[in-house]
Amino acid sequence: AVRAAAPAVVSVYTQRTERAPASAFDPFFGPQRPRVQQGLGSGVIVDSQGHIITNHHVIAGSDRIRVQLSDGREADAAVVGSDPGTDLAVLQIQLPKPPVMKLGRSDRVQVGDVVLAIGTPLGLSQTVTHGIVSALGRAQLGVAVYENFIQTDAAINFGNSGGALVDFRGELIGINTAVLGKDLGAEGIGVAIPVDLVRGVMQEIVQHGRVIRGWIGIVTVDVGAEDASRVGLAHAGVAIANLYRDSPALEVGLARRDIIEAVNGAPVRNAQDALARIASHKPGSTVKLEGLRGTRRFSVDVKVIEAPAETAQ
Repeated sequence: AVRAAAPAVVSVYTQRTERAPASAFDPFFGPQRPRVQQGLGSGVIVDSQGHIITNHHVIAGSDRIRVQLSDGREADAAVVGSDPGTDLAVLQIQLPKPPVMKLGRSDRVQVGDVVLAIGTPLGLSQTVTHGIVSALGRAQLGVAVYENFIQTDAAINFGNSGGALVDFRGELIGINTAVLGKDLGAEGIGVAIPVDLVRGVMQEIVQHGRVIRGWIGIVTVDVGAEDASRVGLAHAGVAIANLYRDSPALEVGLARRDIIEAVNGAPVRNAQDALARIASHKPGSTVKLEGLRGTRRFSVDVKVIEAPAETAQ
């Protein structure tokens, strides 16, 4: 598995120039020199055109991105596109015959499967750690807007972000993204973005330069039973906390404190699930929301438009 997968895992070195704010001492000593910040991460080459998948947070705000392959070759990387909503980015390098990792299927992954994490933790390139899949479908972790993570106990550290989580065949099943609970002394709780989600985001970015998502202009929150009783809602669930001005949701009469129970007939599990279901619809289509306003049930068809860029931050 390592022989098959590791050559396609790259080290990603970023550089960002930060200009110091003006100081009262500038007239005496001159303006302060710009500060150059270095960053570190990992990436995975996924096709013969040199496209590399990594995390958005690895390359965000960078002035220059340099990639080093396992065979020692180096190249500057161009940003094809980035998606803060899933914390994914697509880079591209121009090198002949780059090694390519085979993409697996994350829908076949099961809890207990043995996995390998490959990346550049702490600057140590081509580091391989192993563990198992600890859980699937992790969400509401505050890592990204759209979350559906694979949880693993394979050791992941600073620099692993954007690297590969592979199965025993050496096929990519996820992009390592974050370690949870470090500040609490926790170990062995890392999360990776499933490759099935990665595949779709990459296709959108390569084709359009961005991910096109459906949007109706609502902000949703989870409401527990105690909070529902306190604010006068009929029951716990997913409620509309706010609406964007001039949004499709506002135009059809949706309002704050409406409870959303189903999207296109499918019950919603939580606030994030409701938004993800809406986001999966193409702009120009309609989505049917069913829910409760006070004691009255409602059903409304809402026009879906493209999500503004600022809503995916």
